[in-house]
This record gives sequence, C-alpha cells and structure tokens, in this order.
Amino acid sequence: MTLPGHPTRLDSGQLAALHTFECAARHLSFTLAAAELCLTPSAVSHRILKLEQQLGFRLFQRRPRQLQLSDEGRRLFALLNDSLQRVGQEIDDIRRHELSGTLTLFARPSLAQCWLVPRLADFGQRYPAIRLDLRTGNEEVDFRTQPVDLALYYGTLPPAGQRVLPLMDETLTPVCSPDYARRRQLFERPEQLAHCTLLHDARAWPQAGHDAEWQAWAAQHGIIGLDDAPAMIFDRSDLAVTAAQHHVGVAMGRRRLVEQALRQGSLVAPFPVLSSRAAQHYYLVLPERSPPSPRLGVFIQWLMAQAGHDQSWEPADG
Repeated sequence: MTLPGHPTRLDSGQLAALHTFECAARHLSFTLAAAELCLTPSAVSHRILKLEQQLGFRLFQRRPRQLQLSDEGRRLFALLNDSLQRVGQEIDDIRRHELSGTLTLFARPSLAQCWLVPRLADFGQRYPAIRLDLRTGNEEVDFRTQPVDLALYYGTLPPAGQRVLPLMDETLTPVCSPDYARRRQLFERPEQLAHCTLLHDARAWPQAGHDAEWQAWAAQHGIIGLDDAPAMIFDRSDLAVTAAQHHVGVAMGRRRLVEQALRQGSLVAPFPVLSSRAAQHYYLVLPERSPPSPRLGVFIQWLMAQAGHDQSWEPADG
C-alpha cells in the first residue's frame, strides 16, 4: 500500500498497462489499440480493467459502441502524453550528442572526386552535427600513426590483417566526348581505338602498371593493336576522364565514377556491349582500435546505402 504523501511506485506490470492505456486512449478504441499492440481486444480490456482496480478510479466511460475518457483518464492521458514526448526528446538529445564530432576519412582521389563528394550534401542534411575531414591520396594509411577513422580504397586485395568491409564492385568501359567519338568514328567500332589517343591511369590500384585497365579490358574482349596506340598517362583516373571530356582521347571509365558524366552527356560509352567487370572493387578499412564510434557507424551505413545495398557495417577481419 502507498502511504499518504508518498508517490506511487510503478512496477513493470503497471508500466505495461499504462502503455496499453495510452494506446487505447489515443485511439478511443480497444479494437484499434489491440491491433497496434498485437493483442486481442479482450486482452486490452482486461489490462485496462486491472489497471483501474489498482489505481482506484475509472479511466474510461464505457458506452455501447462508444469509448470515452473519464475526467481522471483524461488527466492521466495528458500526463502520459507529455511524459512520453519529454522522454523522446531526451533520447533524441542523447543520440544527437553521440552523433556529433569529427570523422576523419581517407579516400582514393578519383573515388572522392567523382563518387563520394557529390553525395556528401545528403549526409550533411541527415547528420549536421558530424563534421567530415576528408583527405585523399594514393598511399596506404597507417592507422597507428595517422588519426584516420576510415579509409576508402580501390584494389584487388585488402591489406592483410586489416578490418575490411566490401563496399561495391566496378565495371570498366571506354569513354570519350561525343565529339571525339564522332570524329574518330568510334561508335560500335572498337578496332578504331588503335588510331586514338588512349588515356591511362598510371596507378589504377597498388602495383598496377600504367596500362593495366586497358590491357584487362582488351584481353577480355579480344581487342588487339592497342599497344602501339598514342597514349597519355595521368596519376589519377579522374584526370584521365577529364581529359576525355575535353576531346583529348579515350579513357578507361570506371562506371561508378563516370555515371554522372554519362547521364549529363559530357561523356559517351561508344561500345556499350563491351563492358567488363573489374577484378578490383571498392572497400572500407577500419583501424583496429575498437569499438567504432556511433558517428562512424552511421557514416558506414550511409555509405552502404549510397552504394546501393543494405548491409551490416560490422567489419570482418581481412
């Protein structure tokens, strides 16, 4: 028994019953409350009746085909509503505090320029309290000496012993400007490539030769005569693609990185049926220090959604 002057302490059963009451009061219907709570209407009615007996006052006025709150029920419902809103706001505040601060990212320059950066406005709108510090380079990150939270790589194999999460695959297809394709009569005529300037990424992935992507694509499709074609070499894939947009020659396009330019029409793929699945893929690498922060967790989930699939961000050991 609760003594006068002492507030009633609610046990777990009464808290569950108050949840049932809040739902029934919101709907003014035991049937609708039962559907929301996955109970039967009789179970809802039984819980409410038991709660009324414990409280010592009626919560509802039961009339044929009509359910109304009593004066006491109306007061209790208003209090519950206010309390639940305050609890929800407090939870949101806690989450916002955890989803704040700086995330330091490292990415391959072309991946950052052509794929990641154009999507960051969406992340900023969703998580305005998370500040991104994006750095780029072709080297490997040493998490022991560099304050990096996440690295985005492109390659065949992840670094041994790292915590790795695959992000997305890649498809290769030659790309050039529409004007260059017309002048060189490239559409559906891959043999014409031998007379074009081929634009190379000097290091498409670690240990790759400057013509590795072109060689892999040509071998898969039986294209010959490219070894003696004029060439230009760039140290980044996006620079080769930019040169292609300016009518310099034909670049080996990574579909993930050139899809926007293809949609906008500044690039064309003159051989649409001659695409190759790259042996390389994009993957994420996390430092060994654990556990990852909540802000890193939501960023990885966001990255996975941008890559086109829902996947748990729990990293595997590489």
